Amino acid sequence: MPEFPTDGQAASRLPSIKSLDKGGLRTLMERLGQPAYRARQVAAWLYGTAPAVPLTSFEQMTDLPRSLRERLAATCTLDAPQILRRQDSRDGSRKYLVQLAGGNAVETVAIPAGHDRLTVCFSTQAGCALGCVFCATGQAGLVRSLGAGEMVDQLRVASEDFGLRVTNAVAMGQGEPFANYNAVLGALRLLNDERLGGIGARRLTVSTCGLLDGIRRFAEEPEQFTLAVSLHSAVQATRDRLMPGLASQPLTELREELAYYAASSGRRPSLEYLLIDGVNDTPEELEALIGFARGQGALNYHVNLIVLNKTAGGRLEPSPPERLQAFANSLLQARVNATIRASRGADIQAACGQLAEVV
Repeated sequence: MPEFPTDGQAASRLPSIKSLDKGGLRTLMERLGQPAYRARQVAAWLYGTAPAVPLTSFEQMTDLPRSLRERLAATCTLDAPQILRRQDSRDGSRKYLVQLAGGNAVETVAIPAGHDRLTVCFSTQAGCALGCVFCATGQAGLVRSLGAGEMVDQLRVASEDFGLRVTNAVAMGQGEPFANYNAVLGALRLLNDERLGGIGARRLTVSTCGLLDGIRRFAEEPEQFTLAVSLHSAVQATRDRLMPGLASQPLTELREELAYYAASSGRRPSLEYLLIDGVNDTPEELEALIGFARGQGALNYHVNLIVLNKTAGGRLEPSPPERLQAFANSLLQARVNATIRASRGADIQAACGQLAEVV
Protein backbone atom coordinates (compact mmCIF):
# COMPACT_ATOMS: atom_id res chain seq x y z
CA MET A 1 0.00 0.00 0.00
CA PRO A 2 1.39 3.45 -0.90
CA GLU A 3 2.00 5.94 1.88
CA PHE A 4 -1.11 8.09 2.29
CA PRO A 5 -0.44 11.33 4.21
CA THR A 6 -2.93 12.71 6.68
CA ASP A 7 -1.84 16.34 6.48
CA GLY A 8 -1.84 19.04 3.82
CA GLN A 9 0.66 17.53 1.41
CA ALA A 10 0.66 19.06 -2.07
CA ALA A 11 -2.09 17.54 -4.23
CA SER A 12 0.30 16.87 -7.11
CA ARG A 13 2.25 14.49 -4.88
CA LEU A 14 -0.69 12.64 -3.36
CA PRO A 15 -1.23 9.00 -4.27
CA SER A 16 -4.39 7.95 -6.08
CA ILE A 17 -7.16 6.21 -4.19
CA LYS A 18 -7.45 3.99 -7.29
CA SER A 19 -4.27 2.26 -6.16
CA LEU A 20 -6.24 0.64 -3.33
CA ASP A 21 -8.24 -2.58 -3.21
CA LYS A 22 -10.82 -3.43 -0.53
CA GLY A 23 -8.14 -4.18 2.07
CA GLY A 24 -6.33 -0.96 1.25
CA LEU A 25 -9.50 1.06 1.66
CA ARG A 26 -10.11 -0.52 5.07
CA THR A 27 -6.57 0.36 6.15
CA LEU A 28 -7.00 3.93 4.93
CA MET A 29 -10.23 4.32 6.90
CA GLU A 30 -8.49 2.99 10.02
CA ARG A 31 -5.72 5.57 9.59
CA LEU A 32 -8.34 8.28 9.27
CA GLY A 33 -10.08 7.06 12.43
CA GLN A 34 -13.19 5.90 10.59
CA PRO A 35 -15.36 2.81 11.18
CA ALA A 36 -14.91 -0.16 8.85
CA TYR A 37 -18.20 0.35 7.04
CA ARG A 38 -16.90 3.61 5.58
CA ALA A 39 -14.54 1.55 3.41
CA ARG A 40 -17.55 -0.27 1.95
CA GLN A 41 -19.26 3.03 1.23
CA VAL A 42 -16.20 4.43 -0.54
CA ALA A 43 -15.77 1.18 -2.53
CA ALA A 44 -19.39 1.39 -3.65
CA TRP A 45 -18.81 4.90 -4.99
CA LEU A 46 -15.58 3.92 -6.72
CA TYR A 47 -16.40 0.49 -8.07
CA GLY A 48 -20.13 -0.12 -7.69
CA THR A 49 -22.93 1.02 -9.95
CA ALA A 50 -21.68 4.05 -11.80
CA PRO A 51 -23.18 7.38 -10.65
CA ALA A 52 -25.24 9.42 -13.08
CA VAL A 53 -22.27 11.70 -13.65
CA PRO A 54 -18.55 10.78 -13.68
CA LEU A 55 -17.07 10.56 -10.21
CA THR A 56 -14.35 13.19 -10.14
CA SER A 57 -14.54 14.55 -6.60
CA PHE A 58 -14.92 13.19 -3.10
CA GLU A 59 -17.61 15.84 -2.62
CA GLN A 60 -19.88 13.67 -4.76
CA MET A 61 -19.81 10.93 -2.09
CA THR A 62 -22.83 12.42 -0.42
CA ASP A 63 -23.42 9.66 2.13
CA LEU A 64 -20.04 10.37 3.73
CA PRO A 65 -19.64 13.05 6.42
CA ARG A 66 -18.28 16.30 5.03
CA SER A 67 -15.31 16.04 7.41
CA LEU A 68 -14.36 12.66 5.89
CA ARG A 69 -14.74 13.95 2.34
CA GLU A 70 -12.39 16.78 3.22
CA ARG A 71 -9.89 14.38 4.82
CA LEU A 72 -9.97 12.18 1.73
CA ALA A 73 -9.38 15.16 -0.57
CA ALA A 74 -6.36 16.14 1.55
CA THR A 75 -5.06 12.57 1.60
CA CYS A 76 -5.39 11.22 -1.94
CA THR A 77 -6.47 12.05 -5.46
CA LEU A 78 -9.54 10.84 -7.31
CA ASP A 79 -9.13 10.55 -11.07
CA ALA A 80 -11.87 9.49 -13.47
CA PRO A 81 -10.71 7.32 -16.39
CA GLN A 82 -10.92 8.97 -19.79
CA ILE A 83 -11.09 7.49 -23.26
CA LEU A 84 -8.33 9.15 -25.25
CA ARG A 85 -9.15 7.14 -28.38
CA ARG A 86 -11.65 4.49 -29.41
CA GLN A 87 -11.29 2.19 -32.40
CA ASP A 88 -14.09 0.01 -33.75
CA SER A 89 -13.45 -3.35 -35.38
CA ARG A 90 -15.51 -4.81 -38.19
CA ASP A 91 -16.31 -7.73 -35.87
CA GLY A 92 -17.87 -5.47 -33.23
CA SER A 93 -14.90 -5.34 -30.84
CA ARG A 94 -13.65 -2.01 -29.59
CA LYS A 95 -10.20 -0.95 -28.46
CA TYR A 96 -9.76 1.94 -26.06
CA LEU A 97 -6.73 3.96 -25.10
CA VAL A 98 -7.68 4.74 -21.50
CA GLN A 99 -5.99 7.49 -19.52
CA LEU A 100 -5.52 6.57 -15.87
CA ALA A 101 -4.29 8.28 -12.73
CA GLY A 102 -0.99 10.10 -13.08
CA GLY A 103 -1.42 10.65 -16.82
CA ASN A 104 -0.45 7.15 -17.95
CA ALA A 105 -2.62 5.37 -20.51
CA VAL A 106 -3.12 1.72 -21.47
CA GLU A 107 -5.06 -0.17 -24.11
CA THR A 108 -8.19 -2.13 -23.26
CA VAL A 109 -10.30 -4.35 -25.53
CA ALA A 110 -14.03 -5.03 -25.21
CA ILE A 111 -15.54 -7.99 -27.08
CA PRO A 112 -19.34 -8.31 -27.29
CA ALA A 113 -21.08 -11.63 -27.89
CA GLY A 114 -24.81 -11.85 -28.51
CA HIS A 115 -27.03 -9.17 -27.05
CA ASP A 116 -26.08 -9.54 -23.39
CA ARG A 117 -22.47 -10.70 -23.09
CA LEU A 118 -19.43 -8.45 -22.91
CA THR A 119 -15.89 -9.64 -22.29
CA VAL A 120 -13.18 -7.13 -21.42
CA CYS A 121 -9.49 -7.83 -21.86
CA PHE A 122 -7.87 -5.45 -19.37
CA SER A 123 -4.28 -4.36 -18.84
CA THR A 124 -2.45 -4.92 -15.57
CA GLN A 125 0.66 -2.89 -16.37
CA ALA A 126 1.56 -0.02 -18.65
CA GLY A 127 3.96 -1.94 -20.85
CA CYS A 128 5.72 -5.18 -19.94
CA ALA A 129 9.24 -6.17 -18.94
CA LEU A 130 9.28 -9.75 -20.28
CA GLY A 131 10.13 -8.92 -23.89
CA CYS A 132 8.29 -11.75 -25.69
CA VAL A 133 9.30 -11.46 -29.35
CA PHE A 134 5.77 -11.92 -30.72
CA CYS A 135 4.19 -9.29 -28.46
CA ALA A 136 4.09 -5.59 -29.23
CA THR A 137 3.65 -4.72 -25.56
CA GLY A 138 6.75 -6.67 -24.58
CA GLN A 139 8.81 -4.79 -27.13
CA ALA A 140 7.74 -1.47 -25.61
CA GLY A 141 9.16 -2.20 -22.16
CA LEU A 142 7.62 -1.54 -18.76
CA VAL A 143 6.43 1.92 -17.70
CA ARG A 144 4.70 1.00 -14.41
CA SER A 145 2.29 -1.41 -12.78
CA LEU A 146 -1.35 -0.44 -12.34
CA GLY A 147 -3.38 -0.23 -9.15
CA ALA A 148 -6.39 -2.44 -8.54
CA GLY A 149 -8.84 0.39 -9.15
CA GLU A 150 -7.15 1.33 -12.42
CA MET A 151 -7.85 -2.17 -13.69
CA VAL A 152 -11.49 -2.01 -12.61
CA ASP A 153 -11.82 1.39 -14.27
CA GLN A 154 -11.04 -0.18 -17.65
CA LEU A 155 -14.11 -2.40 -17.32
CA ARG A 156 -16.26 0.55 -16.27
CA VAL A 157 -15.18 2.51 -19.36
CA ALA A 158 -16.12 -0.36 -21.67
CA SER A 159 -19.39 -1.08 -19.86
CA GLU A 160 -20.53 2.52 -20.06
CA ASP A 161 -19.51 2.83 -23.71
CA PHE A 162 -21.40 -0.31 -24.76
CA GLY A 163 -24.28 0.24 -22.37
CA LEU A 164 -23.83 -3.37 -21.25
CA ARG A 165 -22.82 -5.04 -18.01
CA VAL A 166 -19.41 -6.76 -18.24
CA THR A 167 -19.99 -10.51 -17.90
CA ASN A 168 -16.43 -11.79 -18.34
CA ALA A 169 -13.01 -10.27 -17.78
CA VAL A 170 -9.53 -11.47 -18.65
CA ALA A 171 -6.22 -10.08 -17.38
CA MET A 172 -4.72 -10.52 -20.83
CA GLY A 173 -4.10 -6.98 -21.98
CA GLN A 174 -0.81 -5.16 -21.56
CA GLY A 175 1.52 -6.42 -18.86
CA GLU A 176 2.26 -9.65 -16.97
CA PRO A 177 -0.43 -10.08 -14.28
CA PHE A 178 1.71 -12.11 -11.88
CA ALA A 179 4.43 -9.43 -11.98
CA ASN A 180 1.78 -7.24 -10.31
CA TYR A 181 0.21 -10.01 -8.26
CA ASN A 182 -1.29 -8.21 -5.25
CA ALA A 183 -2.95 -5.48 -7.29
CA VAL A 184 -4.35 -7.99 -9.79
CA LEU A 185 -5.87 -10.12 -7.01
CA GLY A 186 -7.27 -6.95 -5.48
CA ALA A 187 -8.91 -6.06 -8.81
CA LEU A 188 -10.35 -9.56 -9.23
CA ARG A 189 -11.88 -9.39 -5.76
CA LEU A 190 -13.43 -6.00 -6.48
CA LEU A 191 -14.90 -7.39 -9.69
CA ASN A 192 -16.10 -10.57 -7.97
CA ASP A 193 -17.77 -8.76 -5.06
CA GLU A 194 -21.53 -9.06 -5.64
CA ARG A 195 -22.01 -5.52 -4.27
CA LEU A 196 -19.46 -4.08 -6.70
CA GLY A 197 -18.54 -5.74 -10.01
CA GLY A 198 -20.75 -8.77 -9.49
CA ILE A 199 -18.83 -11.00 -11.93
CA GLY A 200 -18.64 -14.68 -11.01
CA ALA A 201 -15.17 -15.95 -10.11
CA ARG A 202 -15.14 -18.55 -12.92
CA ARG A 203 -15.74 -15.73 -15.39
CA LEU A 204 -12.59 -13.92 -14.23
CA THR A 205 -9.40 -15.22 -15.82
CA VAL A 206 -5.73 -14.45 -15.33
CA SER A 207 -3.54 -15.07 -18.38
CA THR A 208 0.12 -15.34 -17.39
CA CYS A 209 3.33 -16.03 -19.23
CA GLY A 210 3.92 -18.62 -16.51
CA LEU A 211 5.69 -16.98 -13.58
CA LEU A 212 6.17 -19.93 -11.24
CA ASP A 213 5.75 -18.18 -7.91
CA GLY A 214 2.57 -16.54 -9.16
CA ILE A 215 1.06 -19.86 -10.19
CA ARG A 216 1.87 -21.32 -6.77
CA ARG A 217 0.23 -18.38 -4.98
CA PHE A 218 -2.78 -18.42 -7.30
CA ALA A 219 -3.31 -22.12 -6.59
CA GLU A 220 -3.79 -21.32 -2.92
CA GLU A 221 -6.32 -18.49 -3.31
CA PRO A 222 -9.80 -19.38 -2.01
CA GLU A 223 -11.72 -18.00 -4.99
CA GLN A 224 -12.53 -20.00 -8.13
CA PHE A 225 -10.73 -17.65 -10.53
CA THR A 226 -9.48 -19.36 -13.69
CA LEU A 227 -5.95 -19.61 -15.06
CA ALA A 228 -4.53 -19.54 -18.58
CA VAL A 229 -0.80 -19.98 -19.23
CA SER A 230 1.01 -18.78 -22.35
CA LEU A 231 3.12 -21.76 -23.33
CA HIS A 232 3.84 -21.20 -27.06
CA SER A 233 6.39 -24.03 -27.08
CA ALA A 234 7.03 -27.15 -25.04
CA VAL A 235 10.63 -27.23 -26.31
CA GLN A 236 12.84 -25.35 -23.88
CA ALA A 237 15.17 -23.80 -26.45
CA THR A 238 12.30 -22.58 -28.61
CA ARG A 239 10.37 -21.14 -25.66
CA ASP A 240 13.49 -19.37 -24.40
CA ARG A 241 13.89 -17.66 -27.79
CA LEU A 242 10.25 -16.65 -27.97
CA MET A 243 9.92 -15.62 -24.31
CA PRO A 244 13.40 -14.48 -23.17
CA GLY A 245 12.08 -13.02 -19.93
CA LEU A 246 11.25 -16.55 -18.77
CA ALA A 247 14.47 -18.25 -19.84
CA SER A 248 15.42 -18.84 -16.20
CA GLN A 249 12.24 -20.83 -15.54
CA PRO A 250 12.46 -24.45 -16.80
CA LEU A 251 9.47 -26.10 -18.43
CA THR A 252 9.83 -29.02 -16.04
CA GLU A 253 9.16 -26.68 -13.12
CA LEU A 254 6.27 -25.02 -14.96
CA ARG A 255 4.70 -28.44 -15.43
CA GLU A 256 5.11 -29.20 -11.74
CA GLU A 257 3.52 -25.91 -10.69
CA LEU A 258 0.58 -26.45 -13.03
CA ALA A 259 0.05 -29.92 -11.59
CA TYR A 260 0.12 -28.39 -8.11
CA TYR A 261 -2.37 -25.74 -9.20
CA ALA A 262 -4.76 -28.36 -10.57
CA ALA A 263 -4.46 -30.56 -7.48
CA SER A 264 -4.88 -27.66 -5.04
CA SER A 265 -7.66 -25.78 -6.78
CA GLY A 266 -9.54 -28.60 -8.47
CA ARG A 267 -9.49 -26.55 -11.68
CA ARG A 268 -7.85 -27.30 -15.00
CA PRO A 269 -5.61 -24.57 -16.39
CA SER A 270 -5.62 -23.88 -20.10
CA LEU A 271 -2.52 -23.51 -22.27
CA GLU A 272 -2.23 -20.73 -24.84
CA TYR A 273 -0.26 -21.68 -27.94
CA LEU A 274 0.48 -19.11 -30.65
CA LEU A 275 1.31 -20.88 -33.92
CA ILE A 276 4.29 -19.34 -35.72
CA ASP A 277 5.35 -20.49 -39.17
CA GLY A 278 8.47 -22.68 -39.06
CA VAL A 279 9.11 -21.94 -35.37
CA ASN A 280 6.73 -23.88 -33.15
CA ASP A 281 4.49 -25.67 -35.68
CA THR A 282 6.87 -28.48 -36.65
CA PRO A 283 6.35 -32.21 -35.98
CA GLU A 284 8.92 -32.07 -33.19
CA GLU A 285 7.11 -29.15 -31.54
CA LEU A 286 3.78 -30.95 -31.87
CA GLU A 287 5.15 -34.07 -30.19
CA ALA A 288 6.56 -31.99 -27.32
CA LEU A 289 3.26 -30.16 -26.88
CA ILE A 290 1.32 -33.43 -26.74
CA GLY A 291 3.67 -34.71 -24.05
CA PHE A 292 3.33 -31.51 -22.03
CA ALA A 293 -0.41 -31.12 -22.45
CA ARG A 294 -1.15 -34.60 -21.22
CA GLY A 295 0.19 -33.35 -17.93
CA GLN A 296 0.93 -35.63 -15.02
CA GLY A 297 -1.27 -38.49 -13.92
CA ALA A 298 -4.89 -37.93 -14.93
CA LEU A 299 -4.40 -34.22 -15.58
CA ASN A 300 -5.13 -33.14 -19.12
CA TYR A 301 -4.88 -29.51 -20.17
CA HIS A 302 -7.01 -27.69 -22.67
CA VAL A 303 -4.94 -26.11 -25.43
CA ASN A 304 -6.09 -22.89 -27.09
CA LEU A 305 -4.45 -22.60 -30.50
CA ILE A 306 -4.08 -18.98 -31.59
CA VAL A 307 -3.13 -17.55 -34.96
CA LEU A 308 -0.11 -15.23 -34.74
CA ASN A 309 -1.22 -11.65 -35.21
CA LYS A 310 1.17 -9.42 -37.11
CA THR A 311 2.70 -6.50 -35.22
CA ALA A 312 4.45 -3.39 -36.49
CA GLY A 313 8.05 -4.30 -37.32
CA GLY A 314 7.51 -7.97 -36.45
CA ARG A 315 9.28 -10.52 -38.66
CA LEU A 316 7.43 -13.63 -37.53
CA GLU A 317 4.72 -15.09 -39.76
CA PRO A 318 1.57 -17.00 -38.80
CA SER A 319 1.30 -20.67 -39.62
CA PRO A 320 -0.76 -21.34 -42.77
CA PRO A 321 -4.42 -22.18 -42.07
CA GLU A 322 -4.02 -25.79 -43.24
CA ARG A 323 -1.12 -26.36 -40.84
CA LEU A 324 -3.09 -24.79 -38.00
CA GLN A 325 -5.99 -27.17 -38.67
CA ALA A 326 -3.66 -30.17 -38.98
CA PHE A 327 -2.03 -29.21 -35.67
CA ALA A 328 -5.44 -29.10 -33.99
CA ASN A 329 -6.48 -32.43 -35.52
CA SER A 330 -3.27 -34.10 -34.34
CA LEU A 331 -3.83 -32.88 -30.79
CA LEU A 332 -7.38 -34.20 -30.78
CA GLN A 333 -6.24 -37.54 -32.18
CA ALA A 334 -3.71 -37.72 -29.33
CA ARG A 335 -6.60 -37.17 -26.88
CA VAL A 336 -5.53 -33.62 -26.03
CA ASN A 337 -8.42 -31.15 -25.77
CA ALA A 338 -7.74 -28.38 -28.26
CA THR A 339 -9.61 -25.45 -29.77
CA ILE A 340 -8.67 -22.98 -32.47
CA ARG A 341 -9.47 -19.63 -30.92
CA ALA A 342 -10.91 -17.04 -33.25
CA SER A 343 -9.05 -13.75 -33.05
CA ARG A 344 -11.14 -10.63 -32.60
CA GLY A 345 -10.15 -7.07 -33.39
CA ALA A 346 -7.10 -7.79 -35.56
CA ASP A 347 -8.10 -5.07 -38.03
CA ILE A 348 -7.66 -2.44 -35.29
CA GLN A 349 -4.54 -4.03 -33.77
CA ALA A 350 -6.55 -5.28 -30.81
CA ALA A 351 -5.92 -9.04 -31.04
CA CYS A 352 -3.50 -11.09 -28.92
CA GLY A 353 -0.01 -9.62 -28.95
CA GLN A 354 -0.98 -6.46 -30.80
CA LEU A 355 -1.55 -4.01 -27.94
CA ALA A 356 1.28 -1.59 -28.40
CA GLU A 357 0.51 1.93 -27.26
CA VAL A 358 1.85 2.80 -23.81
CA VAL A 359 1.84 6.35 -22.43
